[in-house]
Amino acid sequence: MDHPDNDDLFSSIQSPDLVAIAEARIQAAILNGQIAPGERIVEAELARRMGISRAPVREAARRLESAGLLTARPRHGFFVRTLTGQEADDLYQVRIDLELLGARLACAQASDAQLARLALLVDHMVEQSSRLSRAERVALDLGFHAYIAEISGNRYLQRLFGNMQTEVRMFLSLNEPSYEDPHFVAESHRPIVQAFARRDAEAAQAALRFHLEAAHDQTRARVDEAGRIAPESA
Repeated sequence: MDHPDNDDLFSSIQSPDLVAIAEARIQAAILNGQIAPGERIVEAELARRMGISRAPVREAARRLESAGLLTARPRHGFFVRTLTGQEADDLYQVRIDLELLGARLACAQASDAQLARLALLVDHMVEQSSRLSRAERVALDLGFHAYIAEISGNRYLQRLFGNMQTEVRMFLSLNEPSYEDPHFVAESHRPIVQAFARRDAEAAQAALRFHLEAAHDQTRARVDEAGRIAPESA
């Protein structure tokens, strides 16, 4: 699969829904690393590159601030959110417990067809791992975990996971460049679905915990390496 150059994300827009498209392009640029954590969103430059006025770019930035991707500084504009080690610890503490609950519920309540689809998601992730862009691999990874929440049958759990997806995606995007073998990362989901196929809740939870704790460790290492961890969180 061919992927456009990064500059194509900001090619001229020909659409009436300028804010939504500008939001999607800025989000993609953040998640694929084109705009780095802590970097300022230069509205005039992005508007020029997309061939639109600054107003849709500014509104798109406000939406991304609400979603947790950007932060606003008075008189300085919008900046890509900087991630900290404490945020990683807090997120993964909640995420692990939430997903383990989802796994137990899914083993008991999901249909055979839903569990089969979960396995197919991993097959697709593995097959496409070497062909996809960084952002696309992150989307598939997140989709796998979101589907576990969906098939848990607990709508409140699904909503809670949905609320944390933006931050989960940011941490997944932070980790992605450090993985030398995307195929290995995709395959790391395999033990989870194998346990689901047997409806072995204990094994599914153990495999999922191992997977998520490894991701947490990798995230902390990436944050530390980037020098973005606050002293009190060290």
